[in-house]
Amino acid sequence: MKILADAHIPYLKGVAEQFGKVSYLPGDQFTKEAVKDKDVLIVRTVTHFDEKILKDSNVKLICSATIGFDHIDTDYCDAHNIAWRTAPGCNARSVEQYVTASLIYMAEKNNFKLKDKTIGIVGVGNVGKEVARACELFGMKVLLNDPPRRETENSDLFVDLETIQKQADIITFHTPLIREGRHPTFHLADGIFFDDLNRKPIIINTSRGAVVDNQALKNSLKAGNVSGAIIDTWENEPNIDLKLLQLVDIATPHIAGYSADGKWNATRMSLYSINDFFNLKKEHIELIPIPEPENKEIDLSRYAVDEQIAHAVLHTYNPLNDSKLLKENPDNFYYFRSHYPLRREYKAYNAINLHEQNQHIMRNLGFITD
Repeated sequence: MKILADAHIPYLKGVAEQFGKVSYLPGDQFTKEAVKDKDVLIVRTVTHFDEKILKDSNVKLICSATIGFDHIDTDYCDAHNIAWRTAPGCNARSVEQYVTASLIYMAEKNNFKLKDKTIGIVGVGNVGKEVARACELFGMKVLLNDPPRRETENSDLFVDLETIQKQADIITFHTPLIREGRHPTFHLADGIFFDDLNRKPIIINTSRGAVVDNQALKNSLKAGNVSGAIIDTWENEPNIDLKLLQLVDIATPHIAGYSADGKWNATRMSLYSINDFFNLKKEHIELIPIPEPENKEIDLSRYAVDEQIAHAVLHTYNPLNDSKLLKENPDNFYYFRSHYPLRREYKAYNAINLHEQNQHIMRNLGFITD
């Protein structure tokens, strides 16, 4: 079996070889010639896999080590017997960590308490559910919007988008990018969306760049229709809007899901997809252990009761560090994303000297507590 893998997918080199001969290339170098004689591609979202690349190739399976699939022409693949697999939910906790850390930063910056705010979550799949769970732990009022789930489940758990526009202090997007059909999400947040906002909310986008019309967001930030923005996914990556970059509070290079844990999950799921698709019946698939973080013990003894959780979360990840790098060096967007120093999620950290009243939240976020 011949496999071509993105060289920037972690925990893959040395283990993908158990399935066959493996070649590695940066994601932006996957060309028609490079994939022609390969049986399997293990990819990220850098290249769009369509007829231009796949026609007359030997490719039988595309494994994307991501949750989305808008970088794969699924119609073409389905019509030409090319199977495709993704890694749903692999980085849900990582994106939740990113959103939670960003919310904590915004609360401190703007002197508000999260428990006093209403958050609207647009898209309640694997990621949206994790974000909702964390926000509820912090005492926030949570509004959920997911039209496909609302139709399928016939549930009053969900609200329409207009309710979120009217009531939410913070709006966060966690939808796939869908351009056609009953529920398109392309430019879901457009100029009309921003004009109809009631509370000048903070906007968060960690889904796909084109879910939020970047020009409309830029205009709304300038006009004061929104009070702030946290943007991890952008239109036209890596050639992002430099003016919007400087206007947002937190700007990162599409790395919200880039925890070591999430990447390990994605690699594992890709390897298992190969095993299942080719019916190899491997009972044991080799995997590389996730490295332990530095400073895995978080001593909270010198922090006030109401400061402990914020400190612990920001100890695991502070988005300002990534934001500062990108704002100072926007031309390095692809480099930052491809050479990202993977962070660990909460479960890798032990919080000690934690006040009793914070135990419930910390444990449910995933921290090890004494």
